[in-house]
Amino acid sequence: MKITVRHASHQDDVRTYDTTKLRDHFLVPSIFEADDIVLTYSHIDRFVVGGAMPVSGPLKLESAKAIGSANFLDRRELGAVNVGGPGRITVDGAVFELAPRDCLYITMGSLDVRFESLDPANPAKFYLNSAPAHARFETMKISIAQAKAVHMGDPAQSNERTIYQMIHPDVCRTAQLVLGMTVLKPNNMWNTMPCHTHDRRCEVYFYFDLPEPARVFHFMGEPSETRHLVVANEQAVISPSWSIHSGVGTRNYTFIWAMAGDNQDFTDMDFIPMEDLR
Repeated sequence: MKITVRHASHQDDVRTYDTTKLRDHFLVPSIFEADDIVLTYSHIDRFVVGGAMPVSGPLKLESAKAIGSANFLDRRELGAVNVGGPGRITVDGAVFELAPRDCLYITMGSLDVRFESLDPANPAKFYLNSAPAHARFETMKISIAQAKAVHMGDPAQSNERTIYQMIHPDVCRTAQLVLGMTVLKPNNMWNTMPCHTHDRRCEVYFYFDLPEPARVFHFMGEPSETRHLVVANEQAVISPSWSIHSGVGTRNYTFIWAMAGDNQDFTDMDFIPMEDLR
């Protein structure tokens, strides 16, 4: 298992960042490596983002110095979404099979977590998000069919999409982690515009279903000091609470959003009028 650490950045400093520095601080360019678990630990809300890609055999989730406990989930909870081929996750002996786009919430206190592909020729890719937890709930599989589907957008604004709320208070009890998947319809490229901030929690965007050479232009920064990151398939962006998070692609795409912070209220957003963006 590999884990790297990112420290938080103040918005006054971010105003001076060039493209390379922006990418170094906020873009997670490599999520999946064959037969490995690759994680990024962010000091923004102590959020961990990464991926597990088992090919030749199962991968076990281990702890690390950055986690600070004997087991990874001693004081954390974890969400895993399969964005590859069919796979399974074993949690303390309980087996959960995940088809593509299925999700598994793994509760705090789970000791033995293993990721496995059902077909090495078409390996599973488990996209992982973890946040600190204060209470133990129930490990729960949420298939794409069981998610709460919310249809939003307008073809005239090129943002017609379905939001699948998976790890969400209406679906699954958690300590603080909230996670879902947004699928844009063909010929729709914009997400989350008009944009917003939520000072009470951070958010991580993971973009996928992008063929080469398609890209997403992810907008971030203070509303009056916007910046952008050019994002390729299966890359993620860490968005601090003071930053907007919105994007437009060269074609339609899918993204997974995950949040941690003071509350789990999905509608707790501070919307930014378009005329205030700079």
